[in-house]
Amino acid sequence: MKIKMERATIVFNIIGYVLISILTVLCLLPFLLIVSGSFTPEIQIISKGFSLIPETFSLDAYKAAFSNPKQILDGYKVTIFITVVGTAVGLFLTSMAGFVLSRKDFKYRDQLSFFIYFTTLFSGGLIPWYILITKHLDLKDTYMALIVPSLLSAWNIILMKNFMKSIPDSIVESAKIDGAGEFTIYLKLILPLSGPGLATIGLFMALGYWNDWFMANLFITSESHYPLQFLLYKILASAAVLKTNVAGNLSPTFQPPAETLKMAAAVIATGPIVFLYPFVQRFFVKGLTIGAVKG
Repeated sequence: MKIKMERATIVFNIIGYVLISILTVLCLLPFLLIVSGSFTPEIQIISKGFSLIPETFSLDAYKAAFSNPKQILDGYKVTIFITVVGTAVGLFLTSMAGFVLSRKDFKYRDQLSFFIYFTTLFSGGLIPWYILITKHLDLKDTYMALIVPSLLSAWNIILMKNFMKSIPDSIVESAKIDGAGEFTIYLKLILPLSGPGLATIGLFMALGYWNDWFMANLFITSESHYPLQFLLYKILASAAVLKTNVAGNLSPTFQPPAETLKMAAAVIATGPIVFLYPFVQRFFVKGLTIGAVKG
């Protein structure tokens, strides 16, 4: 019986590793096609389509994207700034809200939880929200317009609350006996024990800030305040104009790198944020599964 169980375990592990390997390859293929397409000449993509290994190596797409290097670097600076500041401040506010709502001795915990959950079902709409940001808060064409609207998320607060509820109450009670205040308990005990939850939500927030272009489209008018994603969107829009009949009349052999520029823009935008995953991967699954437990 024991030998049969060991054989079944070995077979199960082999099947699992094979399936995971296949899924990994399937997930990597689109990204490899994007990287390969960014180094492929435009004419080759139009005539033969995409391939994993380009027949001819070309840097035309990257030359077009970096035609103004200072603009790209400024876009990186803006994006890095709003990602770092927004994620740090957002994590601080989200963890404080989660800590308060996870405390059983907080009198209005259920009422506040309901109001937070209510916002996931109903909202005031885009126009009132736009008026609030531009008229009442006066954040138009400022970095705060890119940071403030995404600082807090009802989903993140609920996830953090559920994660912090898994921390034993005895830790808080023993700290109170020693004379620790609420903020001291939160800062010195709860936060160090909430590493997986903070890493998970921090990754969500960092990806949201890094990939966001909609806020800039609504609130930013100065080119110096353009984040990377919105700047690349502008570059792609300019390349699309070159494909019109009017621009095509400039030269019969002129072929603007519109398709390859899309691939290059994707590599430029996603490349740096990919390096964030190895640092939070070991926390990600644990934080997501623990925070997803109801209670």
